Amino acid sequence: MLNRRHIRVKVLQTIYAMHQSGSDDLQKTEKFLIASMENLQDLYLLMISTLIEIREKEQTFLDISRKKHLATAEEKDPNTKFVDNIVLKFLTENKSIANAVEKRKINDWKQNDDYILLLLESTKNSVVYKTYMSNRINTFEEDRRFVMDLFSEVIAPNDKLYEFLEDHRLTWVDDIPLVNTIILKQLKAIDHTKESSFSVPALFRDEEDEEFAIQLFRKTALREYELAKEFIDRTPNWDPDRISEVDTIMLKMAICEFLHFPSIPIKVTINEYLEVAKEYATPKSSLFINGILDNLVKDFQRTNKLTKSGRGLL
Repeated sequence: MLNRRHIRVKVLQTIYAMHQSGSDDLQKTEKFLIASMENLQDLYLLMISTLIEIREKEQTFLDISRKKHLATAEEKDPNTKFVDNIVLKFLTENKSIANAVEKRKINDWKQNDDYILLLLESTKNSVVYKTYMSNRINTFEEDRRFVMDLFSEVIAPNDKLYEFLEDHRLTWVDDIPLVNTIILKQLKAIDHTKESSFSVPALFRDEEDEEFAIQLFRKTALREYELAKEFIDRTPNWDPDRISEVDTIMLKMAICEFLHFPSIPIKVTINEYLEVAKEYATPKSSLFINGILDNLVKDFQRTNKLTKSGRGLL
């Protein structure tokens, strides 16, 4: 679930938070980093659960309407295409989701079902829903397309849902686009005849990525002074006080990767931090960072300071 770029962002945010708090407790800060990464899976489960919960809420509404003493003909025989949606039923019955929700104790929508009601109302008022419900026939391809459109056009952009997520956990704000992208890819790949076609993704791709997250934090946080000297001494025309703190942290992290992560190619490191800079720093940051890192690499290569292995020097 977490790619290397998002791992770098998490480490950047953690070190920045450590600076802002004035804390030097690395053990406590590392726990914050780990929790921040683990919370990404909670966000994923919360977002995928919206689809399950709005279907169940509509099912409850239809059941109650049918049992009304003076139920109308439409209430007695409603269009159940939405609750019979093959993909929504597949997700509702998916053991991987159910087990993960239970394990992580995701019960937010049970405690805040007013948000599910709002999402259900938005769903039923949407063009996506009205077009879909124009007939009573369920086909897998149409059902899957509908769920993907519902998620991307109605649920994900919902302002009230975004406000809830932001208030619930601030670190989720930067995670939402990644999680939504993952869910849409998974929905597109669903095969309703195979339960294994949809499962809750692991937090890390492999143990190497998990170790990378911890080591990048530790090696950067423990060596901040010496890493800073690498670029401060090489930027005599720059007043250190003029360099933003986010830029400074990114430079330290990039230099740390140059010097202490021999298997990561130089170009990969530079490109990754330029992309991160575009999202989290000032408009001029990527140009500044690129210039500093490019000159540093030349100096490191000239002085044989780099110990890259394999394709690391490419």
